[in-house]
Amino acid sequence: MGADRVTDETENGISRKTLLKAALMGVPIPLLLGQAAPALAGEAGRLLDPTPFCDDDPTVQQPVGVHFRPSSPARNVFPGSGTPLKVSGFVVNRSCDPLPNVLMDFWHADSQGKYDSVGFAFRGHQLTDPRGAFKLTTVVPGPYPSRTRHIHVKIQAPGLRLLTTQLYFPGEPRNSVDVLFDPRLLLNMYAGNGTYVFVLDSTG
Repeated sequence: MGADRVTDETENGISRKTLLKAALMGVPIPLLLGQAAPALAGEAGRLLDPTPFCDDDPTVQQPVGVHFRPSSPARNVFPGSGTPLKVSGFVVNRSCDPLPNVLMDFWHADSQGKYDSVGFAFRGHQLTDPRGAFKLTTVVPGPYPSRTRHIHVKIQAPGLRLLTTQLYFPGEPRNSVDVLFDPRLLLNMYAGNGTYVFVLDSTG
């Protein structure tokens, strides 16, 4: 997607305001749009992670659903068969400050659209690192009759309100018929990798 195609809201659901903020913060615009971006070099040639970006509005809440199970194992790799998927990003507050030690509990269906209701397949929790970053290695979840592809997540930062939400995949046929689908929760996808920045409400 070229810059001449950026309108008030891009195809990936990123607002022009967010793009402008990201540009001011030094985030490569192609990365935000799911395209390749050149790596940033630091001291001694070490690659630097892109600066997280945020918007004025906190990430929207979504229903927890009926498939949540408490006490998931601590892990950020979900083993299983299917199309490999890596999801990464940041958790920040509305001032765009990174939030470390945030508890993130992920769960999703397997590649056939089925949830494990007995064990903990495709379930796990992790803490954000000192930069507010997270990484999840898993497989692409399958859709099922009432839902498009999605990933559930509960996010609890110390002293802040619990955020329960879901992540969606761009270009999915069932996005248009899933009543819970929200384009503001679309992953930015590139070559099997998805990125997202969660913005938590720091006002209460």
